[in-house]
Amino acid sequence: MDNLLAARALMGVSFVFHIIYATLGIGLPLLLMLAEGLALKTGDESWHRIARRWVLPAGVVFAIGAVSGTILSFELGLLWPRFMAFSGAMIGLAFSMEGFAFFTEAIFLSLYFYGERRLSRRALFLCTIPLTLAAAISAIFVISANGWMNAPSGFRMVNGSPSDVLPLKAFANQAWPHEALHGTLAAYVATSFAVAGYYAALVLRGRDAADAKKALVLSLSVAAVTAPLMLVSGDWAADSVAKFQKAKLAAMEAHFKTSAAAPLVIGGWPDPDTGQVLYAVRIPKLLSLLAHDDPNAVVQGLDAFPQGTTPDPRLVHPFFDLMVGSFFVMATGLAWFWWLRWRTKSVPDGPRLLKYLIFASPFGIIALESGWLVTEFGRQPWVVQGYLRTSQSVTPNSGVVSVLVTFVVVYFCLTAGMLTLLLRHQGRHGEDGKEVGHA
Repeated sequence: MDNLLAARALMGVSFVFHIIYATLGIGLPLLLMLAEGLALKTGDESWHRIARRWVLPAGVVFAIGAVSGTILSFELGLLWPRFMAFSGAMIGLAFSMEGFAFFTEAIFLSLYFYGERRLSRRALFLCTIPLTLAAAISAIFVISANGWMNAPSGFRMVNGSPSDVLPLKAFANQAWPHEALHGTLAAYVATSFAVAGYYAALVLRGRDAADAKKALVLSLSVAAVTAPLMLVSGDWAADSVAKFQKAKLAAMEAHFKTSAAAPLVIGGWPDPDTGQVLYAVRIPKLLSLLAHDDPNAVVQGLDAFPQGTTPDPRLVHPFFDLMVGSFFVMATGLAWFWWLRWRTKSVPDGPRLLKYLIFASPFGIIALESGWLVTEFGRQPWVVQGYLRTSQSVTPNSGVVSVLVTFVVVYFCLTAGMLTLLLRHQGRHGEDGKEVGHA
């Protein structure tokens, strides 16, 4: 394995795990805030009890996310020195602001965690508001850096080097708004479904049924609000890609040849040698309609770009389909649950529905991971779109493979330990119903 492949694999593995921690770190504070708000508004003690059961999970994923994020920062400098030299002045502001949001989140999470016996219920609830906002803003700042890599701005090239840098313009790049909105909403949906799957399992087993049903309704209420918004923001992101990243769109849709009235290709396996997509379902004219609001519009294919400057559709197209398919898996569960809730006027607890919710629970994370892979694979062979190739950015130093193997083992052990700790913690409260957080 050469340095380039090993470095990309190491960054990929690190991000795959970090996204899980970061997603839960964004979504759990929102659930905490809503549960504490309901406790304050209704006087129902069970909402506060439910919220306190989420304190330790929120703290654990925050701590592990902080560690994995720090590792990623070191990897950027060690594995991609040319990239950091090229882009540091443009993306430095985003990472600096993310640091402020991170410490704000840490402060209010600590106040909420340790304040159970020292703060009033109103004060506890008020702590969850900046906690929720800081968690989301932290992600929004980091996403700005990724958006800049996809749509670089705020500088001009002079003798092959960036000059006249405008950090604010680089920060507010064209790709940032839709990436930030879509990513944040996706984190809320993913967390909601992960939590819903856990509580669906509790209801199915008849454990802590009353509180579990309330938590199930709350999590799926968040998903019911954020999933449609995520769909709208995804359409905005797709429109932006169609206008500004045409090669990525062609790879996402496995669209090899420039043509009018282009069909939408669903599934299948792209074959670059023949320019065909094997075993795919095609819907006539739909790609032209979705990309340009005209069923007869011309959509550029991969053949419209110089050879060696386009993404590999064999990587981008399957993950794009997986991302979209994951959304429909979750949407089915949402529609089923809320239709039964409306029909029966009670919390649905049929075994078929509960088993489906358990099955659907990881698909929010799967959608997020797939979307990130589409974004990254869809930008290749560039690390900074149109300016700096990935192959030009990697470190010349050896030993990356051994670091990769070490980190894969570490991340798997870290994640296994986290899941064991959280499941044992939740399991204890499923049995005795006691509150937590009395540190």
